[in-house]
Amino acid sequence: MQPEYFVGIDAGGTQCRARLTDNQGNVLANSSTGAANIFSDFRGAIAAALSAVENCFNIAELSAGSRQKTSAAFGFAGANVTRIRRQALDWPMPFLQRHIASDVEIACLGAHAGGPGAVLIVGTGSQGTAYDGQRFHPVGGWGFALSDGGSGAQLGRSALRLALRCHEGLSAPSPLTDIIMAHFDNSPETMLQWTLSATPAQWGAFSPCVFEHAARQDSNALQLVCRLAADIEQHLSFLVNSSQAKVCLMGGIAQPVTPYLSPKLQQQLVSPQGDALQGALLLAAHNQTIVVNSTQRHPYKKDDRLKL
Repeated sequence: MQPEYFVGIDAGGTQCRARLTDNQGNVLANSSTGAANIFSDFRGAIAAALSAVENCFNIAELSAGSRQKTSAAFGFAGANVTRIRRQALDWPMPFLQRHIASDVEIACLGAHAGGPGAVLIVGTGSQGTAYDGQRFHPVGGWGFALSDGGSGAQLGRSALRLALRCHEGLSAPSPLTDIIMAHFDNSPETMLQWTLSATPAQWGAFSPCVFEHAARQDSNALQLVCRLAADIEQHLSFLVNSSQAKVCLMGGIAQPVTPYLSPKLQQQLVSPQGDALQGALLLAAHNQTIVVNSTQRHPYKKDDRLKL
């Protein structure tokens, strides 16, 4: 049976979006729910993604039986982990077909309209991948504790660490660091208590303040943003040099950090042709086999393939 409907799901660490189309490509509905990082909260991510899909069917006023006529493609934050991807593939879902990818993979497909290219996503976390037409070659994406260089969460943590150093007199304070310490009532103990339960998204929430003060030539903010830009340049250079592909810089940090990148790298960036939802819909609608993570030391087995 050929699908009558296609649904693409961009399940990120901050928000989950879904888009439903018919087999002619007409958009029937869009929906969004909350965070959907499948590694940090598997059941919560699945629930958020399926809720977004269900909202789409309700908005489109389609019958319950239409789910069995639908091909669904999910791009989850955290699905770069082999065990998690397999677990999601085994999860009961009511669709005719379903595909599980990582959020960066569907972003890459959307950015280059299903063709070869590379992307680096810098938001709360960070992850990049290059696609050569058959295989994905990823970099990063291993979480706040181990990876996420050039991300909003890492920028926020760096900002708080610097603010504490300034509070203790180890570095010269500035309006940025004064504002951050004031947020914690100028109390290192209050700051410490907050860190015990802070999520990457909460760390990343300090990023806009850093960029605002950098624009005002705050010395500490400029130091932090330039360090962030250097991390991003390292990732971009790797993608450019390893794949010789066109590269898109995407995510919430992309626009404010671009002016701080070297002119050479800025010239190598291209605008995305489409978004992650379009990439997910491409994945849902096609059947060419592509292999993921092939350049890692421990590559996926043949069962761990995407269909495009």
